[in-house]
Amino acid sequence: MAERPAVVLVHGFWGGAAHWAKVITELHRRGFGSLHAVENPLTSLADDAERTRKMVKQTDGPVLLVGHSYGGAVITEAGDLPNVTGLVYIAAFAPDAGESPGQISQERPPAAFENLAPDSDGYLWIKQDKFRESFAQDLSEEEALVMAVTQKAPLGSTFGDKVTAPAWRAKPIWYQVSTDDRMIHPDNERRMAQRMNPRKTIELDTGHASLASRPGPVADLIEEAANAGA
Repeated sequence: MAERPAVVLVHGFWGGAAHWAKVITELHRRGFGSLHAVENPLTSLADDAERTRKMVKQTDGPVLLVGHSYGGAVITEAGDLPNVTGLVYIAAFAPDAGESPGQISQERPPAAFENLAPDSDGYLWIKQDKFRESFAQDLSEEEALVMAVTQKAPLGSTFGDKVTAPAWRAKPIWYQVSTDDRMIHPDNERRMAQRMNPRKTIELDTGHASLASRPGPVADLIEEAANAGA
């Protein structure tokens, strides 16, 4: 088997690259030597896709893109680069052309929709006292507290940014559904996965932060995708 592709991890709303901490250590333990995590500005889909493209272009050889949550929209927009071997969606948005994450959420509102609060500068937050029950109900109170306090709020307008040419129409796909997701409706995840015709879909009995609550199975899916591209 050829050398596995580099893995580039893309976070979503209300988090940063460190949300991938447990997956990073799990993949490192399994012998992945080239691991990278994008720190996106969360100011617009165009900005975030460009930041991700720059990291992919800085990476020698083939790349597997992995997106969590809104990071799925980012890899959908940025994943058309020729050295990208596949896309892995972790409880993630996967919009089609002309579709936005906000539009998808409005079709089937998630359970925690009312726990979002805009500030006077246009950023959208998860209320701190509602963060664990909304985003990370499977994590300890301490872990969820740190996530709540360090959350990286997106500009609210980013929700309405539309994908132009979805990379999943041209790349191999893997998808993980979180069956108790309160930030993206699980049925939305299933619908998005089904229309992409993925190589594999798995369902985990967990909340939105599956990358932190179930790093083992998430790493299993990433490893399978990486081996397919090697």
